[in-house]
Amino acid sequence: MAPTAIHKVTLEPKLTKTSKADNTNDETGQSIRLAARSGTFTNQTSGAAPTYVQANLIAIPARYASDFRLLCKRNPVPCPLLAESSDVGNWNALKSQVPGVTGEQIASNVDLRKDFPRYMVYEDGKLVKSQCLQVETEWTEDHVGFLIGCSFSFESALADAGLTPAHMAHGTNVPMYRTSLPLCPAGVFKNATYVVSMRLYRKEDVERVRDITRPYVATHGEPIDWGWDSVSRLGIEDITKPEFGDSPVLPNGSALSQMADSMAGDIVPVFWGCGVTPQEAVRQATLQGTVLGHAPGHMIVLDLRDWDIVPEGSP
Repeated sequence: MAPTAIHKVTLEPKLTKTSKADNTNDETGQSIRLAARSGTFTNQTSGAAPTYVQANLIAIPARYASDFRLLCKRNPVPCPLLAESSDVGNWNALKSQVPGVTGEQIASNVDLRKDFPRYMVYEDGKLVKSQCLQVETEWTEDHVGFLIGCSFSFESALADAGLTPAHMAHGTNVPMYRTSLPLCPAGVFKNATYVVSMRLYRKEDVERVRDITRPYVATHGEPIDWGWDSVSRLGIEDITKPEFGDSPVLPNGSALSQMADSMAGDIVPVFWGCGVTPQEAVRQATLQGTVLGHAPGHMIVLDLRDWDIVPEGSP
């Protein structure tokens, strides 16, 4: 059985001046943010502005902020904290949580209320609005916004290695699942569990996938589990029916069947920690007040580049 890689060594990424060939796509983190802000970009962001780091959002009442920081510290794989509001109530300036990187370097010209293509709104732990284009009216002077690293950020590296995720190749959203895997508790966040994202790969490619994604500790790092037996280990009831995102597709674009393990041949599921986990923690903790999050798969695209978050000396 494949081991479940939960415990990680937290490395400190350093912002470097490494010169890398820019992609030929004219999209940048700022261009995607401005398009989302104007309402002209409302799609999921897998493959958007390749090589620019993406992030998830959770914005919570200030009284829960210290507990949430502790949750991230104790659970860095599903909840890698990149930045937060510079001050309580601030939506247009960031305080970096990445050593050696400033909030301005993470994203300048930012509006946390509008720069995600779509949002979710919770009241007292219950989802009351879904797929909103902005949350300007819901944001208050008491909110603290947190940006959590997103696994979309290493998909360019996978694609460059000839390991393009199937959902990226076929223009769908990554499938995401609730699990029974517990988080380490922190303050009000008790009895919370992981959400995971899943990408399908050939068995023979899993080690390469692990090696490529391992350095991206700021955006979930390497997979936490893989193989068909991992589905039951993680407590996933039906891999063809994710709770978030789109249903999984095989590399040829066909839907993954109910008889997945016998029909997929040498293809196996590979699971990563997912930045939807904080929203699940909010739901399970029944936090009082208004909580704002991104719609799963609809990220903010930052000014950081992939190589800015890879620890120095990584392959």
